[in-house]
Amino acid sequence: MNASMIRLISSCRTVAVLALVLCGVTLSACANMGDGPLSGAFVDPSIYDYYDCKQLEAQRKTLTDRAAQLQALIDKANTGFGGAVVGEVAYRNDYITARAQLKLLEENWRRNKCVASPPAPAATSTPDQPPAKRKRAHSAARSIDAVH
Repeated sequence: MNASMIRLISSCRTVAVLALVLCGVTLSACANMGDGPLSGAFVDPSIYDYYDCKQLEAQRKTLTDRAAQLQALIDKANTGFGGAVVGEVAYRNDYITARAQLKLLEENWRRNKCVASPPAPAATSTPDQPPAKRKRAHSAARSIDAVH
């Protein structure tokens, strides 16, 4: 290879790296869109109008879990080379939609004056169950007695 060819390859790599960085910066500008005023365009505004509090609570947990899962995937993608671009392209629209649905759900939650149900009590053992049998310690003397 001659020197001009090496310079050309080097400049192409530089352009490619700059393009990736520019894409990442451009896409990261949308990072907080899930809470912004335009996020409502991603959901039907009447989707939760006929939900009762019990249905809203179940959907609230589902959406909270989904948004957290997507955020974790985006954070994980950001750790790799070019991951910001991959995270934005692969997960950001779903994340924005989940956050927008959650925001709309919270508005309906407040409007319906819903109250979160108390957590389920932990399962306890019944007193009539016998305690688990313990194994006796295994000793060499016991083994010898069993052989003879």
